[in-house]
Amino acid sequence: MNAIAYTAGGTGFTFFMTMCGAAMVFFFKKSPRESIQRVFLGFAAGVMIAASVWSLLIPAIERAEEAGGIGWIPAAGGFMLGIAFLMLMDALLPHLHLGADHPEGLSSNLKRTTLLVLSVTLHNIPEGMAVGLAFAAAAQEGSPAALSAAAALALGMGIQNFPEGAAVSLPLRKEGFGVFRSFLYGSLSGLVELIFGVLVVLIAGSVAPLMPWMLAFAAGAMMYVVVEELIPEAHLGEHSHTGTIGVMAGFMVMMILDVALG
Repeated sequence: MNAIAYTAGGTGFTFFMTMCGAAMVFFFKKSPRESIQRVFLGFAAGVMIAASVWSLLIPAIERAEEAGGIGWIPAAGGFMLGIAFLMLMDALLPHLHLGADHPEGLSSNLKRTTLLVLSVTLHNIPEGMAVGLAFAAAAQEGSPAALSAAAALALGMGIQNFPEGAAVSLPLRKEGFGVFRSFLYGSLSGLVELIFGVLVVLIAGSVAPLMPWMLAFAAGAMMYVVVEELIPEAHLGEHSHTGTIGVMAGFMVMMILDVALG
């Protein structure tokens, strides 16, 4: 129950930050400049890379070795399974990336705006899983350090969710949606983190020996999002220094949070 409560609080915070970002539609009518957008995308990528290493892969290796196993086996195996899962979701779920003309996934009759929301929603799944598993692992260990590390992960994810919420609501406003409707859809794109966070905690509680595999699974899923979408989108255009700086800044912030609080 503590793990569920902590996860609900952690993913609830990330959801709240998505809502705050989506609320930018009340203050701005236009999307931010492309250079600013690249910084935000790069920052999100940097946070997710650091979180995948410090908050997920390293704990997965340590837990496997503490159980008497070979640390790299569940780390590598779970990592590959996470990549495969996101690749499958990417191929099946209809979605449309910002700035793209043609949707991906199975063909559907869904509206363009719905496909845009589904794109961000798909990428929020591994983030919710990561936060949920971090709190589940902390509950199993019962140590304040593990709980602080999970809180640091939730804080980092929440920070990078702010521009994600704006990245959904502002383009929807540009597509012709009303202000409140754009805010609502932008906010709902982050709700999946709360849902998947609680779901993985419920699963992890009954299969504790598989925790190293599950932590690595979330890391693989997040890294797929980073390499497949965030970094390429952060480096569009002739000059990509802004996106690069965003990646480095996000990595540094998440690293500091994890080491200082964990």
